[in-house]
Amino acid sequence: MGVLPWVAWYGFRRHSAYPLSALAEATSNVAFGFVRAFVLMALWNARPSLGGYDVTDAVTFCFLTQALIGPVQIFGGLELTQRIRDGDVAVDLHRPVDLQGWWLADDLARAAATLLLRGGPPLVAGAMVFPLRWPGPGTLAAFGVALLLAVLVSFGLRYLVALAVFWVHDDRGLASASLVMGMFFSGMIVPLVAFPGWLGEAARALPWAALIQVPADVFLGKRTGADLLAALGFQAAWAVALLVAGRAVTAAVRRRLVIHGG
Repeated sequence: MGVLPWVAWYGFRRHSAYPLSALAEATSNVAFGFVRAFVLMALWNARPSLGGYDVTDAVTFCFLTQALIGPVQIFGGLELTQRIRDGDVAVDLHRPVDLQGWWLADDLARAAATLLLRGGPPLVAGAMVFPLRWPGPGTLAAFGVALLLAVLVSFGLRYLVALAVFWVHDDRGLASASLVMGMFFSGMIVPLVAFPGWLGEAARALPWAALIQVPADVFLGKRTGADLLAALGFQAAWAVALLVAGRAVTAAVRRRLVIHGG
């Protein structure tokens, strides 16, 4: 087994080692899911067909996004941030393996473990109370691709935030700003289809839309044919752009450590 597959396997075992803790987090997601569902129901009952959604779409969107919190890591960052603050990243940079590849393999494993342990309960709980909209086999396969691309975009964003610690030294302000931007512009608070005019157009063009809104639209069957390909292409373009930017910043980090004698 190569190094990166081993990192992914070890990461999956590590992130799935505490199923009871994951169940507690899933229970919290379920509770907030019901709160959000009733808020969105009130909004869509007042504005039927808002953004092309009906009430069933809005409620399904709510519980689906609660299921995606863990895999897409809306609220979290990377452990790399702490290793940079502690100076342990020097060990990582001396390993005979690409730094970005190492953490990407670990993050993909984390997303898989989190999806397995925390993805089901919100959807099951929501389906027990509300009629949800379920995708067919073809749509479900497209959703799987969209979810993978969402994880890649999420990693690209969080990796850049982590590397910024080499320059700002204290990431709390940057992490807070990143959290707010991610929550608002991903559709985690309110679906982006409800955003009016230029604000909605701008929000749907930003990378955070690839985290929640695009996978949710695919799941709900709002993207089909050429529109589906365009949505997946949008996610793929941001994933590539962010990963390339991360590689460039990683190279700058290595030069910075040499300059400082690290």
